Amino acid sequence: MNESTRVILAIAAAIVIGVIIAAFGDAGPIGAADAIAPIGALWVNAIRMTVIPLVFSLLITSVASVADIKSIGRLGRRTLLVFVLLIVGTAAVVMPLAPALFALLPPHGAQQLPAGAVEAAKEIAVAGGQAQTFSSWLTSLLPSNPIAAAATGAMMPLVLFTILLALAIACSPKASRDMLTKFFRAFSDAMLVLVRWVILVAPIGVFALVLPLAVHAGATLAGAIGFYIVAYSVACIVATLLLYPVVAIVGRIPMRRFARAALEPQLIAFSSSSSIATLPALVESAEKTLALPEEVTGFVLPLAVSTFKIAAPVSWTVGALFVGWFYGVPLHLGGLATIAFAAVFLAFAVPGIPRGAFIMLTPLFLTLGLPAEGIGILIAVDAIPDLFATVLNTTGDLAAAALVAR
Repeated sequence: MNESTRVILAIAAAIVIGVIIAAFGDAGPIGAADAIAPIGALWVNAIRMTVIPLVFSLLITSVASVADIKSIGRLGRRTLLVFVLLIVGTAAVVMPLAPALFALLPPHGAQQLPAGAVEAAKEIAVAGGQAQTFSSWLTSLLPSNPIAAAATGAMMPLVLFTILLALAIACSPKASRDMLTKFFRAFSDAMLVLVRWVILVAPIGVFALVLPLAVHAGATLAGAIGFYIVAYSVACIVATLLLYPVVAIVGRIPMRRFARAALEPQLIAFSSSSSIATLPALVESAEKTLALPEEVTGFVLPLAVSTFKIAAPVSWTVGALFVGWFYGVPLHLGGLATIAFAAVFLAFAVPGIPRGAFIMLTPLFLTLGLPAEGIGILIAVDAIPDLFATVLNTTGDLAAAALVAR
């Protein structure tokens, strides 16, 4: 039984048992359900403890390695530019549409927030309500204390500091650059092992996290999760379809021809939920159906399947909006802008592990005043929408190769 199946069974069992307990209203089972909540919180804390070191090491490794990409000249620069522009374009489309979709839903009770999260959300709201001048916003971008920024989850300052440090490493003498890059790559490998251990016990953590919610929210939780799955999947489909006219207009490739080339990789992506598994089909479709140069496909596609996650703005925006709606914490323009900023830079550092995108989302939740327990819910219900997100990533990989070749 694979990981996704175990998680789906765990959340289904938690919802069914929780609804039954809520229907009978017996204080004993309700107390027992609440008693296992600390196990879910412990699992969420295990996720949170890995995020900052993982983001730091992956960003430094990916950015510092740009020196190697630049060595191949114009092709490398064009590839990076296309990757960034596609992610920015996806974020620009999703940011206004997703909030409009969630605005159609009735407000959900903030009483569902975990202990302590209500006060944190109020503090965030009070701080957000204060007028912020351009000068104060500008000075907040760089942290006076990077360690404090990491401890408090100040994502934007931490990302900027990490990028500047990575650029400094890339410009260092070769011996120093190689030593530091190898160190952070080894460190990120160790962190990925730790993350896999955390994901391995996901069914236990998810059950302990969802059962108390199901007991107190009843059938509302099942309906909310169903809406999220549909909204996330539809958003991925819309973003995928928008790539076809982009390739037709900018890449000068007819949409029917691009659709024919993308079909086989998309089917593999949907069945395997793995972008890397689609690489052979991507290369064959790009070279035979689209007639792209081998030097482009040989460089762009392997790089794309390993580092280019065009679905990140979709998954992060929809996920944050869902958790904000479910816990009654509104997300304003500033919060959405923070997600967009993070998506542009952190999408290239998403680890290639199951639910890796949501692992990277954890510090953003802390910045936005959302409870980290929401990450557990997103991971638990990600199995179905992840299929559509993988199709979006695969289509974006092929689109990027077509645009770079143009």
